[in-house]
Amino acid sequence: MRHHSVLVSGAGIAGPALAFWLHRYGFEVTVVERAAAPRPGGQAVDFKGRTHRAVLERMGVWEEIWEHRTGASDVVFVDERGSRLALMSGDFTGGDVEILRGDLAEILYRHTADDCEYVFGDSITGLTETAEGVHVTFERGTERTFDLVVGADGIHSRVRHLAFGPERQFVRHLGHYYCVAGASPWSDSSTPRERAVAYGHNAPGRLAISGGSKAQQLYLFAAPELAYARDDLDAQRRIVAEHYAGLGWEVPRMLAELAEFDDVYLDSMGQVRMDRYTAGRVALVGDSAYGNTLGGFGTGLAVVGAYVLAGELALADGDHTVAFARYDEIMRRYAKIAGNSNAGRFLAPSTAIGIRLRNWFLGSRLFTLMTKYGDNAANDIDLRDYPALLAAR
Repeated sequence: MRHHSVLVSGAGIAGPALAFWLHRYGFEVTVVERAAAPRPGGQAVDFKGRTHRAVLERMGVWEEIWEHRTGASDVVFVDERGSRLALMSGDFTGGDVEILRGDLAEILYRHTADDCEYVFGDSITGLTETAEGVHVTFERGTERTFDLVVGADGIHSRVRHLAFGPERQFVRHLGHYYCVAGASPWSDSSTPRERAVAYGHNAPGRLAISGGSKAQQLYLFAAPELAYARDDLDAQRRIVAEHYAGLGWEVPRMLAELAEFDDVYLDSMGQVRMDRYTAGRVALVGDSAYGNTLGGFGTGLAVVGAYVLAGELALADGDHTVAFARYDEIMRRYAKIAGNSNAGRFLAPSTAIGIRLRNWFLGSRLFTLMTKYGDNAANDIDLRDYPALLAAR
């Protein structure tokens, strides 16, 4: 196989995971990331089941992830006086292993930085497919041509917009926004990584969570699509404060702290719906292709999708027409685990009756069955052992 060149947009989770496998199979990889450096912090993410673990073990990163794991967080839902109403187990929200997103990104970056070209502080502005490949223009860098381009740049993917069409064609707004703020206590590696407890309080269409391993604060609230700049932290703080004005419990204290946090991230909750994840010489992986905000499978889907895409390209000796068709077929089926779920409706029911029903459901056998269904779905793929297949050729 000749050395095909691949440009990957996004240095979060899916991008470095794909870069790892592509380099291993002999591809020349460039990763472009609009941030100035690997992004630290962020909420905790998780992996669950034998499929996720198999991919991570084949990458040689499982032990590092385990060493950097957080403790799972039980969420205790309370009323305005702080009295317990229901419990959502950390075994449900934290999978088999939970790790801060920034720690995971750093691990994957370290495993690829010496072998792949990383370009930070830049982004793609144009894609033109030619007989030689894909001609790419950048916001700051010199234009270049690559054999293939992969968008691993999240639910608001620039690559998807350029190669497939506007975001509104593929991303469905789920009627809610979420905000994470304040570093998790486990962002400090000296802090014991033990099981934690977070406390959550609901009002119709709103949820506020304080503490736990994912972040110091999490807000989730119902709202139509809002107009604001995603890099304007003051605007994001104002939006949260406006939607939580007048709510009791610990919310006034939380909003006072929110005004002081530098690490605030507000975004809409959306679901990506696509019939295919490839177009010509361009492919999508991770949230850009099959994201469903807070759906519980995003990180695992990103890592498995990267593994499958790279493996199929290697098996096809770089023939993207063959590999992309196989990738579409495999991941369309597996990505159904993201499903039509809406975490916003579950976590922040729109009525007081809905909140009471959710609390009852958390203590019922139905919730146990739903948890088992999620565990089974995470493994519902015939995962090929690409390294072994390629080694045997």
